[in-house]
Amino acid sequence: MKSLKNNHTHLFIILFFMALIPTSIMAQTSTGIGFKGGLNYNANGDYFESISDNAQHPDRNVGYHFGLFGKIGNRFYFKPEVMYTSTKSDYNDDTFEMQKIDAPMLFGVKVLGPISVFGGPAFQYILDTEFDGISINNVENEFSVGVNFGIGLNFNSVGIDVRYERGFNDNEATFLNNNGIGTSRLDTRPDQLILSLSLLL
Repeated sequence: MKSLKNNHTHLFIILFFMALIPTSIMAQTSTGIGFKGGLNYNANGDYFESISDNAQHPDRNVGYHFGLFGKIGNRFYFKPEVMYTSTKSDYNDDTFEMQKIDAPMLFGVKVLGPISVFGGPAFQYILDTEFDGISINNVENEFSVGVNFGIGLNFNSVGIDVRYERGFNDNEATFLNNNGIGTSRLDTRPDQLILSLSLLL
């Protein structure tokens, strides 16, 4: 199952590259493709060790992301992105790790000099999840939608932005708890601050 997911991921990235090649040929100062990467300050949703237990709220942890983006327009612009993202959340002594493909579809506007604001839907596809060293396969929806918005600074081809991302709906993973008796539930919905550095080619 994991191998099949990886094959889908590679195909998705290749298709994205091919779709952006015509844009890169006509690249200008404000329109083209580029690379980006940075850090995520993430927490997922609540963890229920069993039906009778109270929810455990996560501690935020630092993850990372890297990928590609396209940009069309100048003062008003459209900026699709595709990124590999790794996040981590701590629940007491346990750690939940997730790897996913994020694809925000952002619409932005320059408001003052190099400053712009942006926002739009953010699509995510979960590649792999692991809780306390155990791989979790039973995630309710591997594909989900959220919202992404923030503020950016762009100086010629170099940009930096800070944004917030939040999933719209609960997206639970279910798995046997540590003693093998009963079922635990964990909300995989993202809730994160994202800092990115980008380079427009």
